[in-house]
Amino acid sequence: MRHEASFCFYTKDATIIAASLIPESDETPDGRSWGTCRIISPEKLEIRIQADDITALRASLNSWLRLVQIAEEMVQTTGRSGER
Repeated sequence: MRHEASFCFYTKDATIIAASLIPESDETPDGRSWGTCRIISPEKLEIRIQADDITALRASLNSWLRLVQIAEEMVQTTGRSGER
């Protein structure tokens, strides 16, 4: 059974954050889980995670959500908030 989770983030830094996360995207499953990041609009990005089992989904969610948090913190730390 395949499991899936999707999160949308609304921030003025969506483009910058997505640019840092898109290289982590993997649309072809090569393990128990995989995820994608895409820009919906300049202020909205989506993270979509799929997994073969619920344990892999939870682990992948933890990783992706932490990556979003780190990217947001780095944007704030470097003072590049709102730049395109």
